[in-house]
Amino acid sequence: MNLSRRSFFKLTGATFAAGALAEVFGPANALAADAVPELRIKGATESPTICCYCAVGCGGICSVIDGELVNLEGDPDHPINRGALCSKGSAQFNIRNVYNPETGALEPNPYRLTKVQYRAPGSSEWETKDWEWAIEEIAKRVKETRDANYEATDANGATVNRCEAIGNLGGAGLDGEECYAVQKFARALGVTFIEHQARI
Repeated sequence: MNLSRRSFFKLTGATFAAGALAEVFGPANALAADAVPELRIKGATESPTICCYCAVGCGGICSVIDGELVNLEGDPDHPINRGALCSKGSAQFNIRNVYNPETGALEPNPYRLTKVQYRAPGSSEWETKDWEWAIEEIAKRVKETRDANYEATDANGATVNRCEAIGNLGGAGLDGEECYAVQKFARALGVTFIEHQARI
């Protein structure tokens, strides 16, 4: 086929015109946006939070509707993580809520402990106790242990002011200020065995 320059431009223009008319008057395509469900955070109150796992201190945003946590994501305005979360940080949502795979409904995590569980010495059964009882019991046992095992001086008469019957194990979920307070408390008791989970 022998085309002149003028004929080539006419053919090209006719092709583009036919394509444009087909796009305008042809059958409408289904848009992907039509199938998008409503956002689960629509109408939610957002609150900033800090990740509860390691001591890096990544920021997150909790979305709450009617007192129920419906979403947790990284905070893009946070200077440490800038919106990113590791796999543990992303899984914080499942501490409180999980999706039931059978119904697809959001439900409280059945494995989350919300009450104090106590097992008496020699017992094989767990008892549910209230927080006031637990705090008093812990304080009483710490004081009894310290009073019974406190050493003001060692065998040579040197001042040591220590209690070797208690150990302190820190957790990576503590921030710098909490670590400082725990460290001061342990030192005030005379605890010498102070360790952190990251070193074990």
